[in-house]
Amino acid sequence: MFGIMGLLFTFFWLIFFAAIIGCFVFWILMIVDVAKREFPKQDDKTVWILIVALTGVIGAIIYYFVIKRKH
Repeated sequence: MFGIMGLLFTFFWLIFFAAIIGCFVFWILMIVDVAKREFPKQDDKTVWILIVALTGVIGAIIYYFVIKRKH
């Protein structure tokens, strides 16, 4: 019985770490997109970089749906 539980435990942690790495990569990609994107005002770029950098994945998701998905 321990073998199956150990396998499930290992599988859970692999999925968990894959999700964390995926979120980190998504966050970095959104920071790069903000840095490269042309905004009407320079202040908009500064604000978005701060939002995405300081709020992590939540800010990256907000940026994705508010700005990136429109273009």
